[in-house]
Amino acid sequence: MITGIPESKTTEVLEAELKKISALKSPNSALAVFEISALKKYHNAGIQVVLDGVRDPGNLGTIIRLCDWFGVQQIICSNDTVDCFNPKVLQASMGSLARVTVFYKDLISFFKSENNLPVYAAFMDGHSVYKEQLPKDAILLMGNEGKGISEELELFLTIKISIPQFGDSMETESLNVAMATSILLSEFHRSIER
Repeated sequence: MITGIPESKTTEVLEAELKKISALKSPNSALAVFEISALKKYHNAGIQVVLDGVRDPGNLGTIIRLCDWFGVQQIICSNDTVDCFNPKVLQASMGSLARVTVFYKDLISFFKSENNLPVYAAFMDGHSVYKEQLPKDAILLMGNEGKGISEELELFLTIKISIPQFGDSMETESLNVAMATSILLSEFHRSIER
């Protein structure tokens, strides 16, 4: 029996049954079924993460988990971003999807009508994030793994920021979108703490 859950709400599932329904080589030892609750209303304050065309489920799940860690309560995704209920996203989020609200929106409409926060976007040729005084209320816009941020969205940017490369190797082209999001969220919060 699981602590805190009434016995009437639990059913024993055999290991063989878990293997049949799992996409993993080694399935978890438990399975939970949840009702998807209605999305909360978007609120325009704090640090917001906006994702433009992030297609890799592992990246989205990791970004959801990062947002949970850094206290970002909502993520706004373009309509072509991977579904947050994709099994690989759920696995990578490690339960954080229960605490972070994910909205899917047309980002051009979102920036035109719903946003009044400054927009910081990650670009290879942007200003070093380490030299910026970052605000406590802002949007961090992150782009597609291969294409970056859509040209149409560049019209809404306040500033382009980057994570400078310190190593000598020119073979490393860029950072993974989830890795870059973690560094930038850390810098936003470090700036707030000063």
